[in-house]
Amino acid sequence: MDNNVILQVRNIEKSFPGVKALDRINFSVKRGTVHALCGENGAGKSTLMKIINGLYKPDAGEILINGRVVEIHSAMQARMLGISMINQELNFVPEMTVAENFVIGNWPTAKGGRVNWRYIRQRAKQLLEEADLPYALDVKLKELSISDIQLLEIAKATAYNADIIIMDEPTSAISDKEIAVLFGKIDELRRQGTSIIYISHKLDEVFEIADEITVMRDGQIVETGPIDKFDKSTVIALMVGRELSQNYPKEEVPLGKELLRVEGLTSSGAFDSISLSVRAGEIVGLAGLVGAGRTEVLRALFGLNPYQAGEIWIDGRSLRVRSPEDSIAHGLIMLSEDRRRYGIIPVRSVKENVTITRLEEFIYGGRWRRLKEIERVEELCTRMNVKTPSINTDISALSGGNQQKVVLAKWMIQDPKVLLLDEPTRGIDVGAKYEIHKLMITLAKEGKGILMVSSELPELVGMCDRIYVMAEGKIRGELRRDQFSQEAIMHLAVGQ
Repeated sequence: MDNNVILQVRNIEKSFPGVKALDRINFSVKRGTVHALCGENGAGKSTLMKIINGLYKPDAGEILINGRVVEIHSAMQARMLGISMINQELNFVPEMTVAENFVIGNWPTAKGGRVNWRYIRQRAKQLLEEADLPYALDVKLKELSISDIQLLEIAKATAYNADIIIMDEPTSAISDKEIAVLFGKIDELRRQGTSIIYISHKLDEVFEIADEITVMRDGQIVETGPIDKFDKSTVIALMVGRELSQNYPKEEVPLGKELLRVEGLTSSGAFDSISLSVRAGEIVGLAGLVGAGRTEVLRALFGLNPYQAGEIWIDGRSLRVRSPEDSIAHGLIMLSEDRRRYGIIPVRSVKENVTITRLEEFIYGGRWRRLKEIERVEELCTRMNVKTPSINTDISALSGGNQQKVVLAKWMIQDPKVLLLDEPTRGIDVGAKYEIHKLMITLAKEGKGILMVSSELPELVGMCDRIYVMAEGKIRGELRRDQFSQEAIMHLAVGQ
């Protein structure tokens, strides 16, 4: 074995009911390098990393660290072996504070075995200062946004002085400024001899920071080598097994009547005097930096967050939204940016997740119409191109991209008029992203209106008919399609 190789897996296999997730995987990482791992959702990337991090047990194969075969049975054991991981699906305890989050699973104790709270607070303050994060130590995680928690997870993972750090979609919910800070930290870790396994669907990032790249497809490794042997088109073709004809399948769709109008919507401390509209067949973007208030606007429209002033019209009818029941009843639904926390019920099947919003459709005369339910779910899953062994498979066994399609299917059963999509392609590979974009066009053709929040400027430019740009809780400007450019959006997003 090469002495420069710090991690090696040999002939790793893993199966779930009805799915061969990993098939004879051979993979190695060199010391002091950034090794990118690319592939579509469902290719097996996260499964492989969870095996390395001790969250899953492989069915076959072995793991070597510094040339020595090891068995990893838990994340704590992986940490003792010098492995740290940032998960794509953020796992955190909402009721815990920022300080407690840094030591969960490894509580420091003082004399008598009591938890050393003084040390915990000192250590947390030090880590926050090193990462230049502004959060108070006693703030509970449930009060923070998904981007805030992502930054805390990055700070926590890099604080363990690990030899190997696995980063699974670490930039999926953070701003360009924060990404630049993260890349600076990665460069620093690389110079110190730390190895980074970097999973991302953003190929611009991969080609900016990676030394080597491995591409996976359908549970197998299809290619690996130095990054300078690849280009983006080659990587995409290897990932999806086909050429994608274009990046964004945008089509001109005739616009119909106004489906959503918002006037002067205000929520204290979150956003102020928001006015916007969405017409039938229109895809409208809501752009801005992290903290601009975009998600908060969508949550208020859907009834998740209160608002103190303003008016909302849906299909010409004025509506006071006090709860999600109000918005759903009038044809407005929301797809959350935090799929795991708000979008799915992980312990339930695909079928149960799809029908949860409209159970009454399958009850007649006090009896459950199971065949009708099965037909309806299979129809929707086919329409959304959900890849699942069965509609009875637990949704947690599906890839992130397929879970997102199930969430869309859940709302399509409602036949909504307006869709609020908050980061609809976050953490989704290029193939699944393209499918969701095509689905958005299909929905627009059916006369539905879409209001989309996205932190990816190319996605907004590629998919939208109009874009509102927010900064500091206010709309700073509105751009028509002939005015679109990433530079124009950013000028408004920074308050210019």
